[in-house]
Formats: sequence, structure tokens, C-alpha cells
Amino acid sequence: MLQSMRKNGLRLSFFALVCTGAIVFTDYKTHNTIAAQQQLQLRQLLVSMLPAESYDNDLSKECHSLTSDYLGNQKAHPVYIALKNGKITGYVIESVAPDGYSGSIRLLTGVSPDAVIQRTEVLEHHETPGLGDKIERRKSDWIDSFNHQQLTAENSTLWAVKKDGGQFDSFTGATITPRAIVRQLKNVLLLVQQHPELIEQAPACEAK
Repeated sequence: MLQSMRKNGLRLSFFALVCTGAIVFTDYKTHNTIAAQQQLQLRQLLVSMLPAESYDNDLSKECHSLTSDYLGNQKAHPVYIALKNGKITGYVIESVAPDGYSGSIRLLTGVSPDAVIQRTEVLEHHETPGLGDKIERRKSDWIDSFNHQQLTAENSTLWAVKKDGGQFDSFTGATITPRAIVRQLKNVLLLVQQHPELIEQAPACEAK
């Protein structure tokens, strides 16, 4: 009887070991699959932010981790550098508009070295449905009004919503959200215009 109990115990231990191994292996494969999908989605997003002919490097591999007030808070944000023949031809900058109506608004902006916006994507927000959520491209084309807009000494005061004397439209009943984005995009352009060395000298992003 004792020998039978030992055999059963060994069988249970072996079964538990096999199950644990299967779970670990499945988790490992799932994690790798998710990571690969996220990397693919990132690359697809990055290539849409700047003109394809303006660079010849893999943007996802030229990532710098920058902490700066220009980016909206004191967290590190990824900034991607576009190169052509080894020369910087653009930046793709993640930043946060911290003062949205319902909290922070996470943005991704493609910018040329002469501080011209090529494209902006809203990555995440919590704005009011039917009002502030018009910042989403699928809800309106408002976010595209920044395409090819440049910040200069002459037009600096125009980088505001029309209600504040600027050139950009806001939404009926929702001025706070557009105001927050305009202000943050202006800060991104100021970073590129006045302190590009902060981007270039920032440490590389950690591999995931």
C-alpha cells in the first residue's frame, strides 16, 4: 500500500510538473506573439508619420527616451529620429497634453527639422463622447488641420484656438480639449526648433 501511494504521488508530481511546464511555455509564446504584434503596429504607425521618401532608416530602431517639460510631463517619452544618408530629416515625437478636459491626451507627432508638422495622431484620451472626442480622426478631420503647419517667430501668437486669438478652430461646447492639443503641439515644435540637441543626446530606448 505504501509503495502504491508513492507511485501515485510520483505520478501526481510528474503531472503537475508537465502542467506547469505547459503553462510556462504557453505564456512565453503568448508574450512573444503579443510583443511581435505590438512591434508591427508600432512600425506601421511610425511609417505614416513622415513622408516615406524623407528617410531611409528603420524609425523603430532609432528611438531615444526623452524627459522634458516640452513633452507635457516629467515622464520619459519615446522620440524617433528619421535619417537619410546619415542626416537627420525628421522626428516622430510622443508627448502628452496634460490639461485636456478629462485628463491627459497622448499624442504622436511627425515633425521636420524646420519645425513643420507632417502628421499628428491621438494615441489615447478620455474626452467627452460627442464633444471632445472629435480630436479622433475617425470622428472628424480636425487633427489634420495641423498638417504642414509651421511655428515661426511671426506666427507664434497664432498657435492658439480662435477663441484665444489664434488660427485653429475649436469645437462647439468643447474649447478646452482643442486648446490643450494646440498648446502641446506648439511645445513640440519649440523643442524641435530650439533644442533638437535634447533629442539627439537622449539615451536610447530600452529594448522590449
